[in-house]
Amino acid sequence: MTQQLEAMPTDWRRALAVVAHPDDLEYGCAAAVAGWTDEGREVTYLLASRGEAGIDTIAPEECAPLREREQRASAAAVGVAAVEFLGHRDGVIEYGTALRRDITAAVRRHRPELLITLNHRDTWGGVAWNTPDHQAVGRATLDAAGDAGNRWIFPELGEQGLEPWDGVRWVAVAGTDAPTHAVDATPGFERSVQSLLAHRTYIEVLTDQDPEAYCRTFLRGTTEAAAERFGGRPAVAFEVFAR
Repeated sequence: MTQQLEAMPTDWRRALAVVAHPDDLEYGCAAAVAGWTDEGREVTYLLASRGEAGIDTIAPEECAPLREREQRASAAAVGVAAVEFLGHRDGVIEYGTALRRDITAAVRRHRPELLITLNHRDTWGGVAWNTPDHQAVGRATLDAAGDAGNRWIFPELGEQGLEPWDGVRWVAVAGTDAPTHAVDATPGFERSVQSLLAHRTYIEVLTDQDPEAYCRTFLRGTTEAAAERFGGRPAVAFEVFAR
């Protein structure tokens, strides 16, 4: 019998979603985020880069502000008002202490109980290779959950007024081939389509399909794929690491 996914924890008020690029959250998490913000929960987005290397036909210096605007519109579609960018260089984000420090600082600023990130493993499952940026940011986010609570790791943050925060209770990883939990995608599905569609410039170079049809088809496929393990309900699946 197929192992069923557990419902995501609900006893939290603040979440911080940390990913590498504009559109990373919209390709998997936005329906869950829409549902959470409807419930009055506070969700903040933190992006390591501005996605400036993501469109071959647009030079990075032109692409960065365009993708930042689209990301802010995308976040607004699911009730997220706070979107921050760390300014790491798209395509060559490096795992290491600099990235960990930046994410740790954000965790201390926002004091989330839930951290959200994207698949940090080498592949998406099987032989579908993951990108170095996703691996670096996902792994650094998992590490920052602990770094944020230790005053002797990055003590300079304390000197800047960012006191330790050991209140992260879970890290939820989207896009994993080993999910443990899920969120019903139905209430937030339509807004998740609009959220992904806000990345129109990027989508139009990816596909010849009508952009809205592309977004709807992709998101319906991913949410329905999780339904078998979530009582038949379309869902956003996460691998949850409790702390």
